[in-house]
Amino acid sequence: MKHPLEFIPLNLRKPLFYVFFAMTIAIFGIFNILDQPLRTDSAPNGIVSFELARKVDSAQSIVDSWDANARLFAAFGLGFDYLFMPTYALALSLGLLLAMGNKKNRYAVFAGWMGWGVFVAALFDAMENYMLWRVLTGDIISPYPEIAAICATIKFILLILGLVTALSGRFFSN
Repeated sequence: MKHPLEFIPLNLRKPLFYVFFAMTIAIFGIFNILDQPLRTDSAPNGIVSFELARKVDSAQSIVDSWDANARLFAAFGLGFDYLFMPTYALALSLGLLLAMGNKKNRYAVFAGWMGWGVFVAALFDAMENYMLWRVLTGDIISPYPEIAAICATIKFILLILGLVTALSGRFFSN
């Protein structure tokens, strides 16, 4: 399978990677600020605790632990994440493309698959955010927290696998 961004000319791959990587880091920094009011005893990891709540009772406890200001931060963060999704997906997918280089081995095949996988992760992130939005706006019923947790778990697995694959590229030769 071909990498989804192979159409990008060789001379633009690295500059585009740096642009999207810088944007990813900047947005991640904004999320760090947005997450501070979301860290409570019920949500020690802020929004990640909410993403992985899995049960209606846990989600209810987290939402109840947030005051009105924190809920606004959470709502803004869920919406802002839709900008982050294509940004991190493009950064990581470009990183995988750069790591592949001109390799023609199993690593290159897997990295090509992971290039698609990070975009799939972003789709799971979008579904997760919709489920969390429903919970945050009062629909704290099954199956919203369960679906959000499943989507978040798949997203994290795909992103971690993509990151490990990209970082390990230098250890695989042709």
